[in-house]
Amino acid sequence: MTISTAILDRDGVVNHDSDAFIKSPAEWQPVPGSLEAIARLKHAGLRVVVATNQSGLGRGLFDYDDLFAIHDKMARQLAELGVALDGVFFCPHTADDACLCRKPQPGLIEDILRRWSLKPRDCVMIGDSATDIEAARAARITGFGVRSGKPIDAADTRWRDIRIFDDLAAVVDHLLASRTNN
Repeated sequence: MTISTAILDRDGVVNHDSDAFIKSPAEWQPVPGSLEAIARLKHAGLRVVVATNQSGLGRGLFDYDDLFAIHDKMARQLAELGVALDGVFFCPHTADDACLCRKPQPGLIEDILRRWSLKPRDCVMIGDSATDIEAARAARITGFGVRSGKPIDAADTRWRDIRIFDDLAAVVDHLLASRTNN
């Protein structure tokens, strides 16, 4: 598999998720090994972008300053590893808003594809929920699942043809091994 871009969900992939939402930098804690996995992707020459639903904004649980402070914390911790994300795309809407950018709709991914003139075959999406995988499918990119976030129900038919790994680090191991074997 030859890819140029890894699109990552945030909550449950890069950082621990919470049913009560991640509302502040203090609540944002990386999944062990996730930041190092991002650094490995960057050092291998890949573009790494986050695409995340943030309905807590639409629900009034936190504001844009809080979200940007969370992303600044993530950026600082990645900078300590000598890398930076290429972008963070987010949807502030709730499910009731029926927008095109909220996963499982492909709007965020399509924005990323347009921004860098990418073809779907150049990208992968790594997520912890069926909505991440549905968005990847709708955008015609390959999706991978991780168990580090929301519980994955293997009986759910949306996961039937998706490779599922323990965490982001394990997906990155697979992706980088696939690149060297091609």
